[in-house]
Amino acid sequence: MAEEGAGRQKLDRLRPYLEGLYARYNRRELVSPDPLQFLYHYDSPEAQEVVGLVASALAYGRVDQILRSVSRVLGRIEDPLAFLALPDRSIVSAFRGIKHRFTTGEQIGRLLLGVKRARLEHGTLGSCFVSFIAGEEPDYCRALEGFAARLSALAGDEFRFLLPRPSNGSPCKRPFLYLRWMIRSDAVDPGCWRDKGVDPSGLVIPLDTHMQEIGRRLGVITARGATLATARKITAFFRQIDPLDPVKYDFVLTRFGIREDMTIDYLHLSGCSGD
Repeated sequence: MAEEGAGRQKLDRLRPYLEGLYARYNRRELVSPDPLQFLYHYDSPEAQEVVGLVASALAYGRVDQILRSVSRVLGRIEDPLAFLALPDRSIVSAFRGIKHRFTTGEQIGRLLLGVKRARLEHGTLGSCFVSFIAGEEPDYCRALEGFAARLSALAGDEFRFLLPRPSNGSPCKRPFLYLRWMIRSDAVDPGCWRDKGVDPSGLVIPLDTHMQEIGRRLGVITARGATLATARKITAFFRQIDPLDPVKYDFVLTRFGIREDMTIDYLHLSGCSGD
């Protein structure tokens, strides 16, 4: 009982602190440098969901390299929906000469071919994702698995790295980042799928090195490996603070360590955690 009471006290100290960070830093002008910034260039949610998938899939490596690669890809698309109306062969070959670390231009083209076919099948990527949601699931791991598998099947490519899957034990940082952008709606996250009725409560933390460090400072985790189990454990902790929106603080917390003017040492999490 004493341990349970200490846990409640820890959450009671942390909740107003996180709310203060959210009120102060959850602002669009603080997004850069982040691939999310590319979505703001498009007004249509249907265009944003396509651009968001590309931007999140390429969100690995140094941030400057990510932004450069996404910019090059989008420079060849211009109007995403018009691009997806092109013949299949033109879509696959459109990114010849582009490479982002392990990802080739052809893989990017095949991913967008899968997007085209998924849209023909379901109308939107959001509708495709929703078709895999099972009501009894505590989070969207199974839905993400089905979504990634369907895109891969439609594209004729496994995309083992470009679209990681929960069944492989991957933390799926990039796909969960995409889902955060699509499902949450506030000053930062555009919420392109808000009309689909997708509940933010099923989201999982996009586990990157910054969130791992925050998890350790909060005393939630001790391990340093990035696994799906770790992502779920950190998510479960934040779900105690906000059961309806467990990834609400992901953006503001990970700004510290990503932006040069916001280092992680500015966070006073140890004082809030009671450790």
